[in-house]
Amino acid sequence: MPITEMLSMNAQIYPNKTSLIERDPAQGIRREITWQEFDNLSNQLANTLISYGIKKNDKVAILMMNCLEWLPIYFGILKTGALAVPLNFRFTADEIKKCLETAGTKVLIFGPEFEERVKGIVDEIHCLKHVIFVGDEQLSGISNFFDIIKHAPAHAPEIDISDDEDAALYFTSGTTGVPKPIMLTHSNLVSACVTESHHHLQTHEDNFLCIPPLYHTGAKMHWFGSLMVGSKAVILKGVKPEYILEAVSEEQATIVWLLVPWAQDILEAIETGQIDLGDYKLDQWRLMHIGAQPVPPSLIKRWQKYFPGQAYDTNYGLSESTGPGCVHLGLENIHKVGAIGKPGFNWQAKIVDENGNVLPPGQAGELLVKGPGVMKGYYNNEKETRRVLRDGWLHTGDMARQDSEGFIYLVDRKKDVIISGGENIFPVEIEDFLQEHQDIKDAAVIGMPDKRLGETPIAIVETKTGRQLTESALLEFCKALPRYKRPRKIIFDKVPRNPTGKIEKPLLREKWCGKSVAVLV
Repeated sequence: MPITEMLSMNAQIYPNKTSLIERDPAQGIRREITWQEFDNLSNQLANTLISYGIKKNDKVAILMMNCLEWLPIYFGILKTGALAVPLNFRFTADEIKKCLETAGTKVLIFGPEFEERVKGIVDEIHCLKHVIFVGDEQLSGISNFFDIIKHAPAHAPEIDISDDEDAALYFTSGTTGVPKPIMLTHSNLVSACVTESHHHLQTHEDNFLCIPPLYHTGAKMHWFGSLMVGSKAVILKGVKPEYILEAVSEEQATIVWLLVPWAQDILEAIETGQIDLGDYKLDQWRLMHIGAQPVPPSLIKRWQKYFPGQAYDTNYGLSESTGPGCVHLGLENIHKVGAIGKPGFNWQAKIVDENGNVLPPGQAGELLVKGPGVMKGYYNNEKETRRVLRDGWLHTGDMARQDSEGFIYLVDRKKDVIISGGENIFPVEIEDFLQEHQDIKDAAVIGMPDKRLGETPIAIVETKTGRQLTESALLEFCKALPRYKRPRKIIFDKVPRNPTGKIEKPLLREKWCGKSVAVLV
């Protein structure tokens, strides 16, 4: 069954039940739609695109911030048999142009935040046949979304779509090089629905609070659990602690997916007295899900102090594995905080050395995963596909180790490993250690080129609001680490993270190490 059928079924079973809620507290906006309205909107867009000549395997791009229309637009594209191409909202105009040309995109659907970027490139993209603006105003020479769908039929188009047909192209974030388009099928997307709902025991009565950007597989595939059971979800604009807690309280959210920085901000607001938890109704909040990056155990210990009855979970995944879930901690395994878990539902995992040999517990190697969410491949890039896909196994590029009970711990990205005097140093270990310090909000560790040792670790540290730290005091704190793992230098600065919470280490290396930084393969 293609994933579009799930939407149609929810519209039939729960036509008048709320599907999506949009909250924009900074603007004082709250909107909602039912499952029937969701399906109708998707059908209207699908029929409009078909009238524009869009057919199976064509590419339609989405360049929008999170909003109520985002998911209906995504499903409207899929209902035509075309491929949805969600784009990172941080892409520059040149990056957007490159992605659209690489995919051979025929239609671009964009929001008001991208008007200037789009206007500067749209006439240069020869494959682009139509441009659609999703906003209140009218743009000269560009179709308005709400106008063009107004009179379109709300019935589903008669397009036969099979499970194994292509559904979407997701571009990698670009933080590790040139963005690559990842090909996902309808079967891949459906597998994410099954995995997510199974992991989090979702029911129709749950309410999922979605904050991360929907262009990313992580946010969307977590929402797929809601799609599977026909439950409601809240799309929240803004990540201030008070915005998050107000949304949980007023909408009675039961599952909340947080990125590490947002969880840290909530804890800091509680501990500094900026927020009083007694002002919110949070008893129904059953699960705090956190992921997209290694989670410091110290953060979860602090979290449990204020939310002792709350279940905790983390998933691991990549866009190449249709987002999260190929490795899964499990609601019952909070005693294993720090681990990313065991192979997820319907998934396999193993840790291997450079020759592909499976490593025993305790030894660090590359994490490989295999399951129904493994991508079809990189679009029009057989060489890169063959590099990461072998015998059905996806080579993640992440270094990990497994304990005696089978729980997997993420050590670091293979390319981020610091090699100092022949020793492998995993930055995540040092970052977790630094975040145990009561005055540190965030930390990143990178390798500084060294003539004698090759590289040495340095730490970029962001302190909590109002806290003071000195380099000498922190270097003294780091003496608890083995000598070779101790940072040789401390830099006090903001730790940059992308929209999904990952530390942007290429930016840090460029800023603090210059062009001479070693490139690790």
